[in-house]
Amino acid sequence: MKDIGNVIKSLQNIMWRDQGVSGDAQRIEQLGWMISLKILDDKDKELELLNDKYASVIPSKFQWRNWAGNPEGITGDELKEFVDAKLIPALKNLDISTGNKRALIVHEIFDGTNNYMKDGTVIRQVLNKLNEIDFNSSEDRHVFGDIYETILKDLQSSGKYGEFYTPRAITEFITETINPRLGEKVLDPACGTGGFLTCAIENIRRQDIKGVKNLRQLEKDIHGMELKPLPFMLCVTNLILHDIEVPNVDYIDSLNREYTTIGQKDKVDVILANPPFGASVKQGVETNYPQAFRTTESADLFLLVMIRYLREGGRAGIVLPDGSLTGDGVKQRIRQHFLENCNLHTVVRLPNSVFQPYASVATNLLFFDKGKPTREIWYYEHKLPEGVKAYSKTKPIQKSEFDNLKKWWKKRKETDQAWKVPIAAIIKNGYNLDIKNPHIPEPEKTYTSAQLLNMLHDSFRKSDELLETLKKEINNG
Repeated sequence: MKDIGNVIKSLQNIMWRDQGVSGDAQRIEQLGWMISLKILDDKDKELELLNDKYASVIPSKFQWRNWAGNPEGITGDELKEFVDAKLIPALKNLDISTGNKRALIVHEIFDGTNNYMKDGTVIRQVLNKLNEIDFNSSEDRHVFGDIYETILKDLQSSGKYGEFYTPRAITEFITETINPRLGEKVLDPACGTGGFLTCAIENIRRQDIKGVKNLRQLEKDIHGMELKPLPFMLCVTNLILHDIEVPNVDYIDSLNREYTTIGQKDKVDVILANPPFGASVKQGVETNYPQAFRTTESADLFLLVMIRYLREGGRAGIVLPDGSLTGDGVKQRIRQHFLENCNLHTVVRLPNSVFQPYASVATNLLFFDKGKPTREIWYYEHKLPEGVKAYSKTKPIQKSEFDNLKKWWKKRKETDQAWKVPIAAIIKNGYNLDIKNPHIPEPEKTYTSAQLLNMLHDSFRKSDELLETLKKEINNG
């Protein structure tokens, strides 16, 4: 297998030669649909070998192998004309009347897709570079993740797609801690590129998959929802690469549904998620929720939705910002509802820089079970590694950093990083969950020179006033 980083770098360098692609966002969209189509074709080839009756939902002349796979194939204006006038319109208008779910997925992927490239010769160079990757040949299940992590890391500084990139160390730690198993329904209602879903697939595959029947069960049980076209596309192809023939991913806004219509048939056993935070929902979405819970803050509504989707006895591991742990009014009522209906047993407090450089907000990992109210909450403060001042694009959080937390998890006791808070203290404090580590003393207050001078002047003024009062008392005496 080639070095994925170098392949992606080469692809990006080639694309810069095309004047039609302006900026990172268009480049990732362009690469997204091209890689998706190649992955679909690579997996179609594999399925054709395994099953004589298998037929791709993509018409023959639009299959990657027949127009893109030959390095000496069409190029220049002929290639550009084919992509713009034939390929993309055909895939957008794929027949979905038969109810074939794979056809629906291809239709949804290409429904919002554009070809930004103007130079057919450069398009051919990109295709030929992509043909160096054989998605069927590698045993490494992270190849796809590596491709997109490489692209997404390049985009982090722009913040354009930051909301759906969660460091792998976090997705793996949360998933392994919650430990979804075969037969359990797993949901991520804001699945982005599918980081949590693929971690769940790998976790179940390691322990439970014995044959094709198990794989079909897994296919039904792993469920994602994603609103934005690009992450939806990446998520679907990510799951296809993980041998999920027909990914169960809905191209919808999971918040834009009448809250009370989420019924028993929708309930799930496990929720793994890092919902978007710091964003406002589309106008009118909040009216789907009971009056007492109406807000335009996406993270708060996602918390409500996740509680609703979780069945009694179900469990969840999610990422939430500090802003959802505190605040009054609607925020407080949502937290009260949360703690009365779920046992929030553990909060892992993360350093501010985990999502750097595109988000410096402090975040937390919340682990909870549905069905019993919270009686006490354990807090654990995750510290930066020794000698590291902050995480960064080049120094992200590592999974090994959670080793001490894993040891503590099984035998909990108070330490300088861990403390326990009874629910009575939480209620008394307005259901505020933003509890600082009591073992770390408050930092001594520092003052500027100007502030010290003002304090000195104030002290002199008070001394003068006291002297005047004493003089008056002596004279009057």
